[in-house]
Amino acid sequence: MSLQDFNRYAGQAIRMVKEEKPKEILIVHHDDADGLCSAAIIKRALERENLNTTTFCLEKIYTEVVADLHSKDGRIIFYVDIGSSHADLISEYNEGRNSTIILDHHDPKPSKDPRVLDLNLENFGFKGETDFSGATCCYLFARTLNEANSDLAYLALVGSREIPEGYTSINKAILEEAIKNGRINEKGKSFEISRFKVSVEDLFSKLQILGAAGYYEGGPDLGIEICLNGLTKNAEEKVAFLEDRRKEANRRLLGRLYREGLKETDHIQWFDAGNMYAGMGTKVIGQFCSFLLYQTRLIKPDKYILGFVNVPPEIPKWGKLKESFVKASLRMPKQMQALIAKGKLPGAVNLLDKASEGFGIADGHQYAASVIVPVNRKNELIENAEKVAQTSV
Repeated sequence: MSLQDFNRYAGQAIRMVKEEKPKEILIVHHDDADGLCSAAIIKRALERENLNTTTFCLEKIYTEVVADLHSKDGRIIFYVDIGSSHADLISEYNEGRNSTIILDHHDPKPSKDPRVLDLNLENFGFKGETDFSGATCCYLFARTLNEANSDLAYLALVGSREIPEGYTSINKAILEEAIKNGRINEKGKSFEISRFKVSVEDLFSKLQILGAAGYYEGGPDLGIEICLNGLTKNAEEKVAFLEDRRKEANRRLLGRLYREGLKETDHIQWFDAGNMYAGMGTKVIGQFCSFLLYQTRLIKPDKYILGFVNVPPEIPKWGKLKESFVKASLRMPKQMQALIAKGKLPGAVNLLDKASEGFGIADGHQYAASVIVPVNRKNELIENAEKVAQTSV
């Protein structure tokens, strides 16, 4: 499989969209920088085709939300930077009702519904951990839709800042093309978006804050706006306010962990933040777990890091969840990543998927993943995760 195959399948999806001529297209997207860039790309590309769009930011896939979104007939739904890990669930609730297109880079599961098309580039021979982001996948789709969408290349690069290896493979080609066309300028060791005179790194950082810490305060919509039209004074002030609030919560949690330490099993070190991030999106717990990787005096270098946070019941633009949940984010120290790459340890998403089988919804990558589980099954998740790790070792 190759990019040519992706372009061919993308062309089929595009023909489907144009033939149906929907009154409105729903864009479901993730809340991190990659998710906001992905939503911005697809929103702008579809609106250039005179199609109306509505964006809906979803931190995680919830069964009752998916069931509701797919309960009506005749819609076109895009899942961007989210959805691949749950293509089977989406298929189950779609039941052939709606044309659904997934553009993602998380580890995919097979779709059972022919009207649910997963164009994740992992299905075409690439790796979502290193070769491309959700925004990359969206950009390639948008460019197949209309070559004029090449001006959105900067958003693929902003979204891909989450990849530790930097711009390689597909992203390297997009970067080189963007520099050649003058859409990106090299500034020392960084890159500047020519149109907005802001660095790729700076926009990425601000989007990470808006989408996660500002999830319940219109942050995702503001993030999409600045993706397409640049930073404003209002956006800068909002980012500063949200970042101060997140830093304060991080400081309090880090202080507690240095006093109390993390709880441990043989292969897992874990903590529970409870309601310490109240008012913020649950994405912040994953960001904190990533931060812990650098706290070498606090963590063990040979154990998975698992962090819990309570999930607020309200989902913006949708309603209230019926059940109480917690989110668990999993990260691993650097030396464990090498063992995962060699197949000697289970990857993050594999571990959580098995540990939550039958009661959780996990997604992510081999080095970073998360899962939503009912609050009363938190201890069961820890016990199962330890068993999975023991069996694998």
